[in-house]
Amino acid sequence: MGLAERRKTLGYSQEKLAELLGVDRTTVGRWESGKIAPQPPQRPGLAAALEVSLQELDALLTQPRAVSRTTRCQQPSDHPSVGDPDEVIRREFLRILTVSGALTALPLDEAEALSDGVLRGAPGDFARMNSHLWQVYQLARSKGSVYLIVRDQLTTLNEALAADTRGNSRPLLNAAADLFQLAGEVSFDANRYTDAAAAYALAASVSKDAGAYDLWACALVRHAYVDMSERRYRQAAQILAAAERVAVRGDRSLATRHWVASVQAETHAGLGDLEACERALAQAEKVQDLTTGSTNGGWLRFDGTRLAEERGARYVQLGRLDLAEETLKRALEQTALASGHSYRRRGTVLTDLAAIGAKRHDPEQLLTYGQEALGLAQASASGYVARRLQALCDEFGPLSRDHRVAELGAEIATLSTP
Repeated sequence: MGLAERRKTLGYSQEKLAELLGVDRTTVGRWESGKIAPQPPQRPGLAAALEVSLQELDALLTQPRAVSRTTRCQQPSDHPSVGDPDEVIRREFLRILTVSGALTALPLDEAEALSDGVLRGAPGDFARMNSHLWQVYQLARSKGSVYLIVRDQLTTLNEALAADTRGNSRPLLNAAADLFQLAGEVSFDANRYTDAAAAYALAASVSKDAGAYDLWACALVRHAYVDMSERRYRQAAQILAAAERVAVRGDRSLATRHWVASVQAETHAGLGDLEACERALAQAEKVQDLTTGSTNGGWLRFDGTRLAEERGARYVQLGRLDLAEETLKRALEQTALASGHSYRRRGTVLTDLAAIGAKRHDPEQLLTYGQEALGLAQASASGYVARRLQALCDEFGPLSRDHRVAELGAEIATLSTP
């Protein structure tokens, strides 16, 4: 038994154990993953919370971490070797992204000196290709399958930026900001939050320089998701407040300001403010009043079709389980969430319904929805759904004594979250 297993046996979530010890939840997560060890002054309190001796605590801390089925025979390491193909691709991806950011900021003569490319692609070509890539990303069961395509598009963009005789025209800057956001989405789905944050920051900077307020606001919203993934809701709220101010200056026919409100609802729910959450959701629902198309290319896809599942998720956060269950079940009846359609969206709703079962100590509901969500996560290789399922394990509490629930938890532990 390792540290995480002992915690779950006692029915503690990571948040609850962190609260007992006066540390951050991420600190508990790092202890359990073996990335850091508790400091000497923290060990007595941790041992007491887990109801073990200091010697038994040392044994828990030295247990090997759970690894996925595909890596059990490999030597575990936090530092991939220089020859790791995936890491080589990732470094190349980040290098190209960094060069793109530099080329959008440099004067023309300096930009030309950084590139050997001679391609003079039209900005409209990039906009059309970016829009196509967003569609591919949205429809792909495995978001990681888009990784190499986006990398190639970034390479082509670098060549165009360096060869732009107009000195990085506004349409080309817009195309760059658009593509940077997609690069961030691919990284975010793979749980590479630092990479995603870097891409979103570049997108926001380039959008600002281009005076593209809607692109700018959307980049800030996506950056806020990085904080929310770690439950840093106050930090996310600060970014979203900035996004709200930027969106006001954007195109009123677009849905940007309504998307900002939708994501603000999540931060309010995370902070336990039901009234503010309801106000934000009401603002988000006004997207349905727009008379023109509410999307633009691919970087802005908010059209209100996900509001039911988002409202249900917010009610789960706030502990309003009856409201949540009714709303989420209605969401599952939508065509877009039918079996065989969006794996990520359906998997997320199923995970929320499973969480309601866990909070109610109802093993049948937990297993019914949790097992289907697990199957979708395995089929899509979505890091996002895997992360949501792993958070679900923190809700098991006393239900972890049920062998069926324990087996579900063991299966979830094998999911890959890079």
